[in-house]
Amino acid sequence: MTNKIARVFPRKTNATPDDNLAFVGMPSLIEREMDFEEIHISVTFTGDKKFAENKLAKSWGKIAPVKPAYDNPGGEFQPGMYLKKGYVITSRGCPNKCWFCDVWKRSGDLKEYPITNGWNVLDDNLLACSRKHIEDVFKMLSRQKEKGNSIVFTGGLEAKLLKHWHVELLWNLRPSQMFFAYDTPDDYEPLREASKLLHYAAFTYGHMRCYVLVGYPDDTTDKALKRMLAVWKLGFLPFAMLYMNKKGEQDPKWKKFARTWSRPAATKEEIKRLFFRRKRKTIVRKRG
Repeated sequence: MTNKIARVFPRKTNATPDDNLAFVGMPSLIEREMDFEEIHISVTFTGDKKFAENKLAKSWGKIAPVKPAYDNPGGEFQPGMYLKKGYVITSRGCPNKCWFCDVWKRSGDLKEYPITNGWNVLDDNLLACSRKHIEDVFKMLSRQKEKGNSIVFTGGLEAKLLKHWHVELLWNLRPSQMFFAYDTPDDYEPLREASKLLHYAAFTYGHMRCYVLVGYPDDTTDKALKRMLAVWKLGFLPFAMLYMNKKGEQDPKWKKFARTWSRPAATKEEIKRLFFRRKRKTIVRKRG
């Protein structure tokens, strides 16, 4: 990363770099006077592309040449470039061809890259990598944990690929969080088997999280709620992922549901409320 490249982001997230060449939003008067070789516009969410292309690129383009840093296959990970220090990607792509996912369209088949240091793993499908690569990633993460960093698998671990030797690696590492996914009906059984392996290794709700796809065509809040509760019963804390179409649009009718089920505190309160209501109805029926 040269000293002349600025990176601009539409919004600030937990993963946004915080060095002095990372900027959020429109340029200020001070930034308009700075000397940049290039300006890279980076977009995390598809819905931000319109703002990035129509507003950010035009405004920052008056300062220096602008290049988009999205919609490309990626390549070898550059620590700290578009993600804050600590986030790491060791592979890109996925062997699956899920209808709702752009990973395989953008990055193609799975590719392993040299492993750099980090403690929050964002690989598209880490468990699809070779055993040697996975073991090398865990060795790197072990060194990070020895330095006091809390290990997180945010990128997601595919339940149907989870093996005993993966769980042994996880048990030795004791990550603070690891995310799985429930996107389609055929994900449920592998998720149930994964929960058995993880519970046997003494992992709990605090460690086990699960992305649940909601709001796609023909989905309903009742169906989505059943999936959320099914995931909870397996021992995972559900985390709603609101479907986005090819235009980057999300159904506004789903926003409240997704917001409630994407914040751990709100999710736990909602689950408590739902189970208490069901228990109360059962007691009333028995008394009747």
